[in-house]
Amino acid sequence: MGVLPKKVDFIIPADTGINKIEKLLIGGVEQSILIQGENKNHPVLLFLHGGPSMPLPGLSCRGRDYVLATNTKELVKHFVVVFWDQRGTGKSYHSSIPRETMRLTQFISDAVELVDYLRAGFNTEKLFLAGHSWGSVLGLHLVKDYPEKFFSYVGLSQIVSWVENDRLSLQWVKEEAKRRGNKKAMQELDAVGQPPFLESFEQWGVLRRWQARFNSMFFSDEQTKSPGMGRLAKIMLQSPDYSLKDIYHSLYKGFKLVYHMPFIDDLSNFNFRESGLKLTVPITFIHGRHDVHVVGSQVEDYYNRLEAPYGKQLIWVENSSHAFHPDDASVIEKVLIEEKNRGGACHRPKFVESNNTDIL
Repeated sequence: MGVLPKKVDFIIPADTGINKIEKLLIGGVEQSILIQGENKNHPVLLFLHGGPSMPLPGLSCRGRDYVLATNTKELVKHFVVVFWDQRGTGKSYHSSIPRETMRLTQFISDAVELVDYLRAGFNTEKLFLAGHSWGSVLGLHLVKDYPEKFFSYVGLSQIVSWVENDRLSLQWVKEEAKRRGNKKAMQELDAVGQPPFLESFEQWGVLRRWQARFNSMFFSDEQTKSPGMGRLAKIMLQSPDYSLKDIYHSLYKGFKLVYHMPFIDDLSNFNFRESGLKLTVPITFIHGRHDVHVVGSQVEDYYNRLEAPYGKQLIWVENSSHAFHPDDASVIEKVLIEEKNRGGACHRPKFVESNNTDIL
């Protein structure tokens, strides 16, 4: 399989390691996970992808180093790394999935079921957890409600409140439209009103459309070249495990399946500044300095309010917006490895707090 197969960036040793795709029945739906690690006895790191329906990192990332939200080549030397194509996307898309199951509570339930499967399968009480963007919504829900199951949590491009982020993003998009002199954008954005956008899917989509047109996910300047959508598409196209159908299911069919008004309403109803101000695992947030897709000021505000008795840190990386530049993905990888070396909640000192741009 593979549309444009390419030599992998690393190989897992067969004698000591683990490198496999598993199909599991999760929440009544067949879903797939990729497990990679040079030593099957190492701690388990579960990484939750964004989107929904943007399964990077996911099953298309076997043997790949750069996977949008981290690098992986060194990570697999320290962890058993688990990537999961979530319900309704990639290898976990099925046309038979009832649309009414594509709800926030079901995604959280699926994640808990997977966590418990991994805990039992690897005979461990706790996992390390990371989540990017939409995956960070699931991640914070998990560590808030089930802290006993996790050593620590790393939130990448952390979403704190979808509605507040829409408000901040709308401000940026309007300013960008004015800067570019785009009258059509200014008219549509003025007419759309203020979030939450719950009147219709069309209303909700206006902001997303202009975010995409104005390239809010990527940062480039004279010194920094963004990875761009082309490089992200290549990850899927060059995967030994993904077909064109899997890509279609990720970027089109899965998107249409998940984004319906009841799910959009779910997104308007969580706000961790109100419901998640104390977390009892070590917490790390890593955010692109130039992220205007998930605006950094909301995670900074949440970080300052957050009570985290086992320690918290906020790390800014300098070359990224929402999609992490490969150099910053390498920083993320190092932070995750350092988290493992600290032993997560077992050995990290209480009341550690830092707000660094270059901690390593």
